[in-house]
Amino acid sequence: MNVAIVGGHGNVSLRLARLLASRANTKVVSIFRNAAHADEVAATGATPLVLSLEDAPKETFAEVFEGKDVVYFSAGAGGKGGKERTRAVDYEGALKIFDALELVREPRPRLIMVSAIDVRDRSVRPAHYTDEDLKHSDKVWGSIGTYMQAKYDADKNLAGRTAFQWTILRPGLLTHEPGTRRATVGKAPLGSSISRDDVAYTLALLADRPDAAGLGIDLNGGEDNIEQALDAFIKKGESDFLG
Repeated sequence: MNVAIVGGHGNVSLRLARLLASRANTKVVSIFRNAAHADEVAATGATPLVLSLEDAPKETFAEVFEGKDVVYFSAGAGGKGGKERTRAVDYEGALKIFDALELVREPRPRLIMVSAIDVRDRSVRPAHYTDEDLKHSDKVWGSIGTYMQAKYDADKNLAGRTAFQWTILRPGLLTHEPGTRRATVGKAPLGSSISRDDVAYTLALLADRPDAAGLGIDLNGGEDNIEQALDAFIKKGESDFLG
């Protein structure tokens, strides 16, 4: 398997690269913008590639994606640079990657998109949301609404694409706690949190799940075995993407 990770120096991406690169017959290219991070990325077993999501054209990304089986989009402004940069990376950067994938010769890679739980049309109350979920939603959107809106707009754009297969993973609040490989997969409560280890583990599992195409999958704290719960959710085929 040949894999590319866009946003390769992120905390989740570093963990993901390490998991994937440890597999037999798997090659990983990690894409990031700051050359100073090359050694840290290389230590995961991935091949570092310095390339700016904001500055490089879609054609350059398309060249990198040629021959890849899976592309992960795990880039984000991380709250740096204010509203304009958040929009530029989390929305415009995502669309650049979507456009680049459409330029790749068939068979095109599958895209696995890292989004966020509760990224949605806020005029519609999801049937499974409790009053506590709504309170939590209001708090999060009131705090980081620019980020959430950028993610929602990117996900909504992705949902209309048909030239390549895609899956959206929507984790909750990320922590640095050690992973347990247990979580709630699908229709997860908003008020809990999820380890970055467990997000990376779930993303690695999705590399082997082309049958997850077209699904938006929530992931947050819980006690279910992730691999088993993910399998059950994919087989059910009921997307949690609230577009």
